[in-house]
Amino acid sequence: MIDHRTAPYAAFILRVTLGILFLAHAGLKVFVFTPAGAAGFFGSLGLPPALAYLVILAETVGGLALIAGFHTRWVALALIPILLGAIVTVHGPAGFFFNNPKGGWEYLAFWIVALVAQALLGNGAFAIQPAAPAGAPLSVRRA
Repeated sequence: MIDHRTAPYAAFILRVTLGILFLAHAGLKVFVFTPAGAAGFFGSLGLPPALAYLVILAETVGGLALIAGFHTRWVALALIPILLGAIVTVHGPAGFFFNNPKGGWEYLAFWIVALVAQALLGNGAFAIQPAAPAGAPLSVRRA
């Protein structure tokens, strides 16, 4: 049974944690690898180097939107293709465990599941875009 008194806070904790993770990954690309270095890595994978800049932007804007609780469901779903792309291009061939050389795909798969859970939960507490009241028609719900 779901505890409706605490569920919004659980969604909030998950939402903020996911947002921080995306900001950390964008920060890694900006401050450690540098945007040009990230673009070069994407190019070495056979991807368009410009895609690195779009990923950095999506991770930054998506992370901030999750932390703020802005269109949480849609943002969570929109970030999943980035992780799927990382699994297909880099981490999938490395195996399951993330401590393998080039990192495995277990962490990213769990991250995707957490994003799906967040999309199902909605904004949670302390969101700038509050959820519709329980029982409201789906056309009214914004969370």
